[in-house]
Amino acid sequence: MSLFFPSVYAVLTGARSGAWNMAFDKSLFELFKTGEFQKQFGSGSLLWRFYSWNPPAVSLGYGQRPEEIDEEACREKSIDIVRRPTGGRAVLHIDEFTYSMLADTRERNAEIYVMVHEVIREALLTLGIDAEFCRTAPDMRKRYNSAESVSCFTASARHELLVKGRKLVGSAQRRSNNVILQHGSLLLSDRHKMLRELLRCSDEKVLAKIAGDLDSKTVSVYEMTGIVPRFSAVRDAMINAISLKLETEVQLLDEHVLTALF
Repeated sequence: MSLFFPSVYAVLTGARSGAWNMAFDKSLFELFKTGEFQKQFGSGSLLWRFYSWNPPAVSLGYGQRPEEIDEEACREKSIDIVRRPTGGRAVLHIDEFTYSMLADTRERNAEIYVMVHEVIREALLTLGIDAEFCRTAPDMRKRYNSAESVSCFTASARHELLVKGRKLVGSAQRRSNNVILQHGSLLLSDRHKMLRELLRCSDEKVLAKIAGDLDSKTVSVYEMTGIVPRFSAVRDAMINAISLKLETEVQLLDEHVLTALF
């Protein structure tokens, strides 16, 4: 691990609504862009946030068409619909461990992407899962033009985490000058496959392709270990992995310390 950050922080915000979660990530992004976070906590600091979703929510990439999601089906299942500040395609956030990572750094996006996934890979090892990096780089622009591309987890980008070729962790980034936001999802159970029931699509062949891809191209912690781990267990594994990989102590922040700066 060649990247160095003088101070590393983490904030635990628990289970919140989709609107709250995305608003919090956007607010943190603004704190870094204005330099207020660096002023309070030190230049070159790194911040991680760990959270989950209650109620479950479908998040859309910032450029994704909302009409791809069936709003009525989501309402019937008490599932929110929100838009992420990052790109990518739809994710159903249910039974998952979600992270955000923010930094003011000149390091390239790809280097940050690798660093984050190395940390997650280390945490997964303590949960009994040996994940590997995706080594290919699909043409995402071409894929997004296909009807079956609505789900984020049915395609893997370079350096995302796979188990036996199936995607376990999905991440997305947004950058403004030197400030980078990366957030992503670790699938804890197979309930993310319910996304196929929330799509507005009348083409049975497309729906069948999406359903097949969710079954064959994605995997969860439960499917690998037979256990849905407690959020706290994954959180602790992540904090330990950050300390190990970045060779520094992780300092915990209370969320109210941050919201006071918004």
